[in-house]
Amino acid sequence: MKWTSMLAIYVLFWTISLFVVLPFGVRTHDEEGTRPEIGHADSAPVNFSFGRVALRTTILAAAAFGVFYANYVYGWIDANMMGWTT
Repeated sequence: MKWTSMLAIYVLFWTISLFVVLPFGVRTHDEEGTRPEIGHADSAPVNFSFGRVALRTTILAAAAFGVFYANYVYGWIDANMMGWTT
């Protein structure tokens, strides 16, 4: 597999992982017992940290890509097993 293909697949895993990780650890103003600023939604997070979310996303994406690449190298699951033969 070319490194450009690996990078593209990793970026896809990272993007999917971002949406999986995004809702975890978010607390709203109601949960914190505070009032949101004027113009903010009631459901807006109190303290959103993109760095923390990006770190969690990177770890999850790396683990998922590792499993994907190991399957690519060792062939644990292939097209024949999935019934996708041509």
